[in-house]
Order: sequence, then structure tokens, then C-alpha cells
Amino acid sequence: MMKYRNIALAAIIGLGLLGSAANADTSKGQRLYLKKLKSKCGFNGAIFAAKHTQAEWEEAKESGKLKDVMIEVCPGGKKFFDSPKFEKRYSEHLYDFVHDYASDSGNVPSC
Repeated sequence: MMKYRNIALAAIIGLGLLGSAANADTSKGQRLYLKKLKSKCGFNGAIFAAKHTQAEWEEAKESGKLKDVMIEVCPGGKKFFDSPKFEKRYSEHLYDFVHDYASDSGNVPSC
């Protein structure tokens, strides 16, 4: 009985750790903007994120037009946004960044 409880507990902890690693992260999005987009866009992340409100960023994500909206804000980053890695690895982090630092959020990033 004790053995089954320990196995179940280990499985729950393991799934919890896997689930948290898959979540998007605002700070990763900020670092991503600094590394991949700042030079292409020509302005800092605060300006990039503040181009829209939180509701506008959320609507773009939900409608599947996040990439198009980001290209509209930063045409120099089109090659980055069109890359397969953007959809698979970067879009969630970058979305969290722009959503958390949108024009109506009251937050200002340090980049």
C-alpha cells in the first residue's frame, strides 16, 4: 500500500514539474526581444509592447493573427516571425512579454 502511494506521489510531482516548464515566461520573452528583435525593430521592448493594449494583444493571439500584428509593429523582424521556430518555441514567450507590458498594463520593461 505504501509503495503505491509513493509511486503516485512521485508521478504527481513529476507531472507538476513538467507542466511548469511548458508555461510561457515574460522574462524569456523580454530576453528574446532583446536578442532577436531589438536591432531589427529599431526601438526597445517597451515601445514594441506598448503599440497595443492587453486586450488587443489577446485578441490577436486568440484569432491566430499574433504574427501578423507583430510584423505590422516591427516589419524588420518579418524573417524572424516567419521562421518555424517562432510558432513552435518563441510565440508564447513573446506574447507573454507584450501582454504584460502593453500600453494599458502600467508595467515598464527594463529593455
